[in-house]
Amino acid sequence: MAEPRIRILIAKPGLDGHDRGAKVVARALRDAGFEVIYTGLHQTPEMIVSAAIQEDVDAIGLSILSGAHNVLFPRVMELLRERRADDIVVFGGGIIPEDDIPGLRAAGIRQIFTPGTSLAEVVRWVRENVRPRGVAA
Repeated sequence: MAEPRIRILIAKPGLDGHDRGAKVVARALRDAGFEVIYTGLHQTPEMIVSAAIQEDVDAIGLSILSGAHNVLFPRVMELLRERRADDIVVFGGGIIPEDDIPGLRAAGIRQIFTPGTSLAEVVRWVRENVRPRGVAA
Protein backbone atom coordinates (compact mmCIF):
# COMPACT_ATOMS: atom_id res chain seq x y z
CA MET A 1 0.00 0.00 0.00
CA ALA A 2 1.37 3.38 -0.97
CA GLU A 3 2.10 5.85 1.81
CA PRO A 4 -0.27 8.82 1.78
CA ARG A 5 1.11 12.04 0.34
CA ILE A 6 2.32 14.59 2.84
CA ARG A 7 0.05 17.64 2.91
CA ILE A 8 1.65 21.01 3.64
CA LEU A 9 0.01 24.37 4.23
CA ILE A 10 2.17 27.34 3.25
CA ALA A 11 1.03 30.53 4.97
CA LYS A 12 1.97 34.19 5.20
CA PRO A 13 1.02 35.47 8.65
CA GLY A 14 0.61 39.14 9.39
CA LEU A 15 0.73 42.25 7.29
CA ASP A 16 3.71 41.23 5.19
CA GLY A 17 2.79 41.74 1.55
CA HIS A 18 5.69 39.92 -0.07
CA ASP A 19 4.97 36.33 -1.00
CA ARG A 20 7.37 35.50 -3.81
CA GLY A 21 9.51 33.34 -1.50
CA ALA A 22 6.48 31.52 -0.12
CA LYS A 23 5.27 30.79 -3.63
CA VAL A 24 8.70 29.56 -4.72
CA VAL A 25 8.90 27.22 -1.71
CA ALA A 26 5.33 26.02 -2.32
CA ARG A 27 6.18 25.24 -5.94
CA ALA A 28 9.38 23.40 -4.99
CA LEU A 29 7.52 21.29 -2.43
CA ARG A 30 4.76 20.54 -4.94
CA ASP A 31 7.31 19.60 -7.60
CA ALA A 32 8.95 17.28 -5.04
CA GLY A 33 5.67 15.36 -4.74
CA PHE A 34 4.05 16.92 -1.70
CA GLU A 35 0.48 18.18 -1.71
CA VAL A 36 0.69 21.92 -1.05
CA ILE A 37 -1.99 24.42 -0.12
CA TYR A 38 -1.13 28.13 -0.12
CA THR A 39 -3.32 30.41 1.99
CA GLY A 40 -2.33 33.72 0.40
CA LEU A 41 -1.33 36.98 2.06
CA HIS A 42 -2.33 38.61 5.34
CA GLN A 43 -3.39 35.56 7.30
CA THR A 44 -3.97 35.69 11.04
CA PRO A 45 -2.67 32.84 13.18
CA GLU A 46 -6.31 31.88 13.78
CA MET A 47 -6.97 31.67 10.03
CA ILE A 48 -3.82 29.61 9.48
CA VAL A 49 -4.62 27.10 12.21
CA SER A 50 -8.24 26.79 11.08
CA ALA A 51 -7.14 26.17 7.49
CA ALA A 52 -4.54 23.62 8.61
CA ILE A 53 -7.12 21.66 10.58
CA GLN A 54 -9.76 21.86 7.85
CA GLU A 55 -7.26 20.73 5.22
CA ASP A 56 -5.92 17.99 7.52
CA VAL A 57 -2.32 18.93 6.78
CA ASP A 58 0.77 17.25 8.15
CA ALA A 59 2.85 20.42 8.26
CA ILE A 60 2.58 24.19 8.18
CA GLY A 61 5.26 26.31 6.56
CA LEU A 62 5.19 29.92 7.74
CA SER A 63 6.88 32.65 5.74
CA ILE A 64 7.52 36.10 7.15
CA LEU A 65 9.58 39.13 6.30
CA SER A 66 7.95 41.76 8.51
CA GLY A 67 9.81 41.07 11.74
CA ALA A 68 6.70 39.90 13.61
CA HIS A 69 7.87 36.27 13.75
CA ASN A 70 8.39 36.34 17.55
CA VAL A 71 4.69 37.12 18.00
CA LEU A 72 2.98 35.34 15.11
CA PHE A 73 4.88 32.04 15.02
CA PRO A 74 4.40 31.29 18.76
CA ARG A 75 0.73 32.26 18.45
CA VAL A 76 0.28 29.64 15.73
CA MET A 77 1.83 27.05 18.05
CA GLU A 78 -0.38 28.16 20.94
CA LEU A 79 -3.52 27.81 18.81
CA LEU A 80 -2.45 24.38 17.54
CA ARG A 81 -2.07 23.23 21.15
CA GLU A 82 -5.45 24.72 22.10
CA ARG A 83 -7.12 22.90 19.22
CA ARG A 84 -5.24 19.65 19.97
CA ALA A 85 -3.51 19.74 16.62
CA ASP A 86 0.02 20.19 17.89
CA ASP A 87 1.10 17.04 16.06
CA ILE A 88 1.19 19.21 12.93
CA VAL A 89 4.86 19.99 12.23
CA VAL A 90 5.53 23.72 11.89
CA PHE A 91 8.52 25.20 10.12
CA GLY A 92 9.23 28.74 9.09
CA GLY A 93 11.37 30.93 7.00
CA GLY A 94 12.10 34.48 6.02
CA ILE A 95 14.08 37.36 7.42
CA ILE A 96 14.65 35.98 10.89
CA PRO A 97 17.71 36.98 12.93
CA GLU A 98 19.83 34.09 14.19
CA ASP A 99 19.35 35.34 17.77
CA ASP A 100 15.59 34.77 17.49
CA ILE A 101 15.81 31.16 16.32
CA PRO A 102 16.33 29.50 19.75
CA GLY A 103 13.21 31.19 21.11
CA LEU A 104 11.17 30.12 18.09
CA ARG A 105 12.36 26.54 18.48
CA ALA A 106 11.49 26.66 22.18
CA ALA A 107 7.98 27.72 21.13
CA GLY A 108 7.73 24.57 19.02
CA ILE A 109 8.79 25.69 15.56
CA ARG A 110 10.72 22.68 14.33
CA GLN A 111 12.95 24.41 11.77
CA ILE A 112 13.74 27.91 10.62
CA PHE A 113 15.07 28.54 7.13
CA THR A 114 16.91 31.81 6.66
CA PRO A 115 17.90 33.61 3.45
CA GLY A 116 20.33 31.57 1.40
CA THR A 117 18.70 28.23 2.21
CA SER A 118 18.37 26.24 -0.98
CA LEU A 119 15.07 24.78 -2.10
CA ALA A 120 16.73 21.36 -2.06
CA GLU A 121 17.51 21.83 1.64
CA VAL A 122 13.87 22.67 2.40
CA VAL A 123 12.62 19.66 0.43
CA ARG A 124 15.15 17.35 2.10
CA TRP A 125 14.24 18.61 5.57
CA VAL A 126 10.54 18.03 4.92
CA ARG A 127 11.21 14.51 3.62
CA GLU A 128 13.26 13.70 6.71
CA ASN A 129 11.05 15.37 9.32
CA VAL A 130 7.41 15.28 8.27
CA ARG A 131 5.30 12.14 8.22
CA PRO A 132 1.62 11.79 7.42
CA ARG A 133 -0.30 12.33 10.65
CA GLY A 134 -1.75 9.17 12.05
CA VAL A 135 0.85 6.96 10.36
CA ALA A 136 3.35 5.30 12.66
CA ALA A 137 6.96 6.41 12.11
